[in-house]
Amino acid sequence: MPAMEPHCLLINLHKHMRHLEIAESSPAQIVSLTRAELDAVRALRLLDIAPTADPGLWELGAGRKIGVARAGDLQVTITPKIPIRRLIFLIGYSMSPSWSGDEVELDEEQDLLPAIAEAFSRLAQRALEQGLLNGYRSTEEALPVLRGRLRESEQLRRRFGWAIPLEVRFDDFTSDIPENQLLLAAAGTLLRAPGVGDLARQRLLRLRLQLADVALLQRGAPRPRWMPSRLNGRYQPALRLADIILAGDSFEHRLGDLTLTGFTFDMWRVYEDFVCRGLREAFAVHGGRIALQDRWHLDDNEAILMKPDLVWYVGGTAVVIVDAKYKAEKPQGFPDADLYQLLAYCTALGLHVGHLVYARGEAEPRRHRITGANVEIHCHTLDLQQKPQQLLDQLRRLAAAIASPASAPHGSTAVPSAAPSVCTKEAGGSVTVHVSERVDIVEQ
Repeated sequence: MPAMEPHCLLINLHKHMRHLEIAESSPAQIVSLTRAELDAVRALRLLDIAPTADPGLWELGAGRKIGVARAGDLQVTITPKIPIRRLIFLIGYSMSPSWSGDEVELDEEQDLLPAIAEAFSRLAQRALEQGLLNGYRSTEEALPVLRGRLRESEQLRRRFGWAIPLEVRFDDFTSDIPENQLLLAAAGTLLRAPGVGDLARQRLLRLRLQLADVALLQRGAPRPRWMPSRLNGRYQPALRLADIILAGDSFEHRLGDLTLTGFTFDMWRVYEDFVCRGLREAFAVHGGRIALQDRWHLDDNEAILMKPDLVWYVGGTAVVIVDAKYKAEKPQGFPDADLYQLLAYCTALGLHVGHLVYARGEAEPRRHRITGANVEIHCHTLDLQQKPQQLLDQLRRLAAAIASPASAPHGSTAVPSAAPSVCTKEAGGSVTVHVSERVDIVEQ
């Protein structure tokens, strides 16, 4: 078996368990797998798999997801290329721009799932130190005695004049409220996932016992919503992290003789949600209206649906279109698929400029003039290694650079000032155009 690269480790967890670890940013690795392990890897659908010329050796590469999964006797871990704390910030900010994530203490030395489980178990334990939070919940039931208010219309419709049972509505002071339901759901998700540390697992089991009177969320049911308030202040750090946990893809099922369990995040979705939410906040100072995943059609018959990530409207007219790409799409035979897609968006919306925002390292900042189409496509990059405030500053500078040319009066040209914040260059690499926070409008 060839020597393994540092980015890919295949080790024995114990006598009957093997652990395959691949870094998200690493190139595809050559790994020796038995037939049973190959079936397990394929069943998990987390890795890109290709055969090699040598029997028993397979080329494995990270796909769209990061996290941990187990199939039979094989555990697969895909580690993110950005720090865990940064990943949690991206997800948390997409849900609530007011959340900084400072209250979540994560051990950067641990893998993703053990770090999240450890942090959540500690936060939940701290939240319940003063006892369970209780609140009023409106309940509708059929009872033999009157409690609360009688629902007269329902009594007539369902009971046809019978005196009992009574259709009533009442407010019940209970611990079965959204805050506790979310904590219980997140604890259950982590307990089903592979790779959670022993100490965190003990805390999670204790948490589940404390929440024994709380109803379990039904699979596929919408997640209950909670609102920050003075009453649930001690719960809020744990609830923020619970929302992130429940936003992940948790699964547990059987496929033939294999038992599949796992907990993963789709990094493409995480990145897209963060960029769109961040740009929406950044564009707020420029007025207009931001639409995310707006529905457009490429053809007159409205048979070809398109949903650009972000469209900025000014006075009811689309003036800016942005598409976020975690990695450059390069399907076989179509190496520039992202550019074709954005060109179609610009054509349908009647825009002359479109913007692609990549994670830095996945594509180079460029400007492409499309021959015969009077369309320019600008490729920007976002450095995810930066700290949260610096990440948000990047988005604000990008929004300012994009908005200023788009809002320029007809017949004028946007001229960037001296201090550059985003660089784009010609496809040939000979010309560099600097775009800054401040853009001066020069009448022609």
